[in-house]
Amino acid sequence: MAPASSPSPFPGSSSVGSGSVNLLKRADLIFTGALFLTILMLLVPVPALVLDFMLALQIGLSLLVLLIVVYVKDPPEFGGFPTLLLGLTLFRLALNICSTRLILTTGHGGNVIESFGHFVIQGNYIVGFVVFVILIVINFVVITKGAGRIAEVSARFTLDALPGKQMAIDAELNAGVIDEPTATARRLKVQKEADFYGAMDGASKFVRGDAIAGILITLVNIIGGFAIGVLQMGMSLGEAATKFTLLSIGDGLVSQIPALIVSVGAGILVTRAAGTGNLGEQIGKQVVRYPRAIGIASGMLAVFGLMPGMPALPFLGLALAGGYLARVLQQQQRVDAAGDEITAATAKSAGPESAKPGARPGPSTGNAPAAGGKPAIAEDIRRMIDLDVFAIEIGYGLLPLAEAKQGGDLLARVTGVRKSLAREKGILVPPVSVRDNLELEANEYRFLLRGKVIAKGQVQPGRTMAMNVAGSSVALRGVPTREPVFGLDAVWIDEAEKKTAEINGYTLVDPSSVMITHLSESLKSVAHLLLGRQDVQTLIDHLKESNPALVAELLPDLVTLGIIQRVLQNLLRENLSILNLPLILECIGDFASVTKNPDDLSELVRRRLGLYFVPELEARPGIVRAVTLDPRLEQILIGRVHRTPTEVGLGLDPVLGRHLLNEMNTRLGEFTRAGLTPVLVVGTELRLPLRRFLEPSFGRLVVLAFQELPLATEIENVGLIAAPVPLTVRGEQPALKAA
Repeated sequence: MAPASSPSPFPGSSSVGSGSVNLLKRADLIFTGALFLTILMLLVPVPALVLDFMLALQIGLSLLVLLIVVYVKDPPEFGGFPTLLLGLTLFRLALNICSTRLILTTGHGGNVIESFGHFVIQGNYIVGFVVFVILIVINFVVITKGAGRIAEVSARFTLDALPGKQMAIDAELNAGVIDEPTATARRLKVQKEADFYGAMDGASKFVRGDAIAGILITLVNIIGGFAIGVLQMGMSLGEAATKFTLLSIGDGLVSQIPALIVSVGAGILVTRAAGTGNLGEQIGKQVVRYPRAIGIASGMLAVFGLMPGMPALPFLGLALAGGYLARVLQQQQRVDAAGDEITAATAKSAGPESAKPGARPGPSTGNAPAAGGKPAIAEDIRRMIDLDVFAIEIGYGLLPLAEAKQGGDLLARVTGVRKSLAREKGILVPPVSVRDNLELEANEYRFLLRGKVIAKGQVQPGRTMAMNVAGSSVALRGVPTREPVFGLDAVWIDEAEKKTAEINGYTLVDPSSVMITHLSESLKSVAHLLLGRQDVQTLIDHLKESNPALVAELLPDLVTLGIIQRVLQNLLRENLSILNLPLILECIGDFASVTKNPDDLSELVRRRLGLYFVPELEARPGIVRAVTLDPRLEQILIGRVHRTPTEVGLGLDPVLGRHLLNEMNTRLGEFTRAGLTPVLVVGTELRLPLRRFLEPSFGRLVVLAFQELPLATEIENVGLIAAPVPLTVRGEQPALKAA
């Protein structure tokens, strides 16, 4: 490794690079020093030679700003322009003061000012004054006024659109279209646009004030110079008028030309739109896109040239040049169209392979989606037929809950629910689309699973839901309602009523929390419907990194991806976590040679997972409070089990079915009063069919098999459901023995 002091193989290269880096590091000092020198010029007299250098620097800086504006692709990229405009305006005014001081004290304004006075206006101060006034009118009335109006409208539109843009970014982030770094970058860009156009609206006032100051300074210079020349320098009236008027007009022109250049730059910056190329490329592509318009304009110029009294040379010359350009552009368009046809024919004959990412495009760029052709239409149709797996629709009154600018956190909390379910249940929840729906009431929302409404509710923004969980006797003033998840009576109360509710033991929940709780429970209830085969494949691919032998043994020899999906869906359907995926797949692999039925495999997996999910149901350590069935009733129900290759269920007569539902409804009330999860324990043969029979009526009921309980877990019997008397009277018992 070469030592640090060794010379570079390319002389001078390292010093230039380091010098440029050091210059950038000291940019703040350079800018601060320039501002200090500008302020110093307001107070300290400047020699003529230094003034010439400063005036030349002013013209150079204004041209540099104009060129930067031309090559900027996106206007907010030049976010420092308003500040730079203020600095240049201050610098120009300081030069005006220095030149005024020099002209009035010495009668000499330096070589630059005198050159403008003699060469530009040919020594005629009347012509110079007219030219100066015309420049002022162009700058002040035409360019500055128009650019200021455009900046004002752009700032207003940008600020009005800011909340909608930010909400769209949050919605795309929540839907999984973009990631967090992209969303942050887009938010910064939107904020940068708002700041830029707001600053440009104010910066246009600098240019307008500069133009007015230029007129006043020039008039003061003429009057003051005339008085000094006559009264102090002993000049005649004509000599004083000629000398000081020429110098003042020259000074005004030196100031107004850079001001005009910067004003043009400001106008270009606020009138152009963002694009992928610089200004020249944008205008060039957009103008030459219409050769017919160029040809027609050339014909009109030719007509003007043939009119009597009109000079033929300029009009006919331009007409010929325009006609030649139109012809060349039309020929180029024909070549591009032919290239498109060849590309399309090649793609058609090559088949799907030509659509691969690595396929070489044809010679024309006309087949790009941006051209408004068939690919863009196909993309629109594809968007129409795409169906969101899960979506949230909200009324217009709930939009503030989803808008971060107004303090809404709904989108962020939806993302939190997806992450929470991934941690708790091991399921990858697909992106949740959040959109407004004008068909809903203002404060209404609903959840859709593949376009089907699965739940809905209403919340009151600006109010708080108060639930009387503690059983307080104090009634609150507000809008009565019901909590959407557990069906509890509640009241929407105002801020003034919150203190009373807290004192009396009410549980208070804000509108976003109500929606998020409802969303979380709804997602859990349909988790098995959210799990598609592609999601299962993603989970297995992730598991394959740490357990390659397990996956290789299981797929594709023992089971298919569809069987694994059905087993996982059965577990999720009963609110069991599939986070312990290696253990689940090991169990499937152990029994896949015995049965391929997903229901049977699910029951075998549950026995192995009982050690992990049963403790969550314990009322006390090692104790599960549960309802059990009378052995006679259990034997009767086992005899009513019907199995098919794909399904398992119970076939009960109305009397037995009604008896079972009534008894379960009575027993479950005890669990509700105790705040426990209702549990029913039965034999393993009856567990799954009984669970599916009771599921529509008791969605929160957990049905366990005795074989699923860990060895150290005991059952505390809350109640015993006996068989109905008519079954025994009708002689069911002999049938049970025969069975």
